[in-house]
Amino acid sequence: MSVIQSNIQILLPLILVNLILVVVSLRDVFRTKTYKFGNTIFWVCVILFVQIIGPIIYLILGRDDS
Repeated sequence: MSVIQSNIQILLPLILVNLILVVVSLRDVFRTKTYKFGNTIFWVCVILFVQIIGPIIYLILGRDDS
């Protein structure tokens, strides 16, 4: 427990950034009907299970610009 308390100043911003990325990415997944590749279920799994990197991958590679 003392490890978490001593590193809370580092962990809290990372948790907050991850939460914001997940919310923004999931909102976009459910609003978008077309993707560069994959489908809705694929992108939801990537976003939820690959933590910080998953939402970034979706925002860079998964969104269809049209």
